[in-house]
Amino acid sequence: MRIRMILLAALAVLPASPAAADPVTDWWEVANRYWLIGQGSPAPRTADAERASTRATLAMFEAVNAIDRRYESHLGFPAADPTASQDAAAATAAHRVLLKHYPAQKTTLDESYAMAMALIPAGAAKELGIGVGERAAQAAADVNGLDPAIALVQFRPSTAPGVWIGAAPPSLDSHWAALRPWAMGSPDALRPPPPPALDSAIWARDLEEVRRLGARASTERTPEQTLIARNRQGFDLGPMVRWIADRPGRRQVDNARLLALYQMAFDDAAQAMVEAKLHYNFWRPITAIRNGDADGNDATQHDPAWVPLLGTPNFSEYPCGHCTAVAVEAEVLKLVGDVPAGTPIRVAASGNPNLVLQGVSDWDEVVRQVSDARMYGGVHYRFSNDAGEEIGRRAARLVVDTLLQPLPGRR
Repeated sequence: MRIRMILLAALAVLPASPAAADPVTDWWEVANRYWLIGQGSPAPRTADAERASTRATLAMFEAVNAIDRRYESHLGFPAADPTASQDAAAATAAHRVLLKHYPAQKTTLDESYAMAMALIPAGAAKELGIGVGERAAQAAADVNGLDPAIALVQFRPSTAPGVWIGAAPPSLDSHWAALRPWAMGSPDALRPPPPPALDSAIWARDLEEVRRLGARASTERTPEQTLIARNRQGFDLGPMVRWIADRPGRRQVDNARLLALYQMAFDDAAQAMVEAKLHYNFWRPITAIRNGDADGNDATQHDPAWVPLLGTPNFSEYPCGHCTAVAVEAEVLKLVGDVPAGTPIRVAASGNPNLVLQGVSDWDEVVRQVSDARMYGGVHYRFSNDAGEEIGRRAARLVVDTLLQPLPGRR
């Protein structure tokens, strides 16, 4: 299980709303479903595949924006004939990019494309749209892959000669630290400060919190907190994305921009988070609590039999990945989703798709619940959650403030 599978809920691939906004939104969901198919393959996941969903989404944006020119092109893609079919352009752009990344899925992809194109009336507009989509796919299909200047170094868990360590290699793909970011200057641009020193009051406070509330046998965690731990650690903002995309008056190019920003911000935030995990290599609660007598802090206590409520992921602790993911997604939707104040945020649980949708009060509450879930689950400290949230919000603001900007007089 690799890092992106840990974050699969953040991909919003399980929409709970049956409405179809437009081909851009539909193919965005398709792109993320195909990513999951690739994730389930026994073959090692490649760096190139990490960008598949974002490249397909960006290709759709470039194609639709070329026809309905309202935003800056990220790839320097030229304007196209405004009479071209946006539907044909979007479907073609996504299909061509996904076909390049998932050639083994050619039959299903071709069938999906054929069904989508059958709904578009034949004629010059359709043919023009297909041409625009093909050119956009060519422009986006290989963008922001591995940076050859960054060496790919396999992660090695630190230990000492003769000391036992778990045999399974950590599920962090080293290529995450070597991909070209979308808006960050470098993979370490958003690296948080180091975790608190083991002799600090913050360390003692947060270790005690997770020890008390994150244990499998905790008597202090309330039933509601247990529900949060189990159903918010696998969050899904897909229903809210759908709700935004389906709102009256939204143009297809607006949805294309929203989804492209969403994907690029997620990529940068996830990359920054992974880079920080690899850099700091900080221990998980299960290790720290069982060895609390060895941290040099008189205010901590150890419990040699302590077990977390949820399973501990097989990679280092700091910062929190789920917290990073929900923070970047929520911040993008807050900044460019045009959601009226007071609107409940529709949230699903990807780990339990039959769970009824919930309306959370606001974006910050969505993020807080996920952070709480990771602490109640016994897999993260509060300071790690805070660091992940900050990465996510910074990545979102950086992408939204610098990429796909509105053209003067074209809103």
